[in-house]
Amino acid sequence: MNGSVFKRVGRVLRGQRGATNAAEGMHTAVPNEVDTTHGPILYVENVTVSFDGFKALNNLTLYIDDGELRCIIGPNGAGKTTMMDVITGKTRPDTGQVFFGQTMDLTRMTEYQIAAAGIGRKFQKPTVFPEHSVFTNLELAMRADKRVWTSLTARLSGEQRYRIDEVLMTNGLNDLRQLYAGQLSHGQKQWLEIGMLLVQSPRVLLVDEPVAGMTHQEMDQTGELLTRLAGAHSVVVVEHDMEFVRSIARKVTVLHEGSVLAEGSMDEVQNDARVIEVYLGGAPC
Repeated sequence: MNGSVFKRVGRVLRGQRGATNAAEGMHTAVPNEVDTTHGPILYVENVTVSFDGFKALNNLTLYIDDGELRCIIGPNGAGKTTMMDVITGKTRPDTGQVFFGQTMDLTRMTEYQIAAAGIGRKFQKPTVFPEHSVFTNLELAMRADKRVWTSLTARLSGEQRYRIDEVLMTNGLNDLRQLYAGQLSHGQKQWLEIGMLLVQSPRVLLVDEPVAGMTHQEMDQTGELLTRLAGAHSVVVVEHDMEFVRSIARKVTVLHEGSVLAEGSMDEVQNDARVIEVYLGGAPC
């Protein structure tokens, strides 16, 4: 079976489950594992969100594969932030379905349940604890993961300490572990916040404008980091900096007026006449 057939089968099964749950007044439970045996890890299907008559999302359909690195671009007001709000449970769609794997209906889950299930979100502005060390920031993030910790006074196990050390190495912060987070550069704070998600072992990372305000060197290091994370995680990057997108892009989705305008490789989307007209300034780049 090819991918499109898997998607059709998944939609039918999910539609049947949704009808059954609605009829029985059930609230979808949160499974322990994400089932990706029959298709993508994240499904956003026919989602519409309206605010005072304005459609922030308009019948949006988007699929993210397990382990892929996806870049989401589009002009201001295209629906990028609303899309992430829907996936993380901050905003409920008027219509449509959002599934994590084959069984988790995100529209029936709380923000906490979605985070605990394995979807992490990094906002544009880093939100670290500046008065604590880099290591302690990661420890606090791990303590906040209720799947791991039963008490905020619990000591780190050897396995948990190893995980923090691993993240420090991955994110290029190992030599800065004892430095106060408030002493870090802007780029280093962004890497720390990504690390605070990684210690919780998410399957999907939603990363909002990660290179805004960074130096060119920090941008290059951020691109290398996100590329390394793909495979072990599905990484969805929302970004306006086209130079950065070109440096990491494998597959690009262009949003416009709440819907998918184009999708494909960077070369394909940057030469799409519709994308050129609405986003890239009227000429191929």
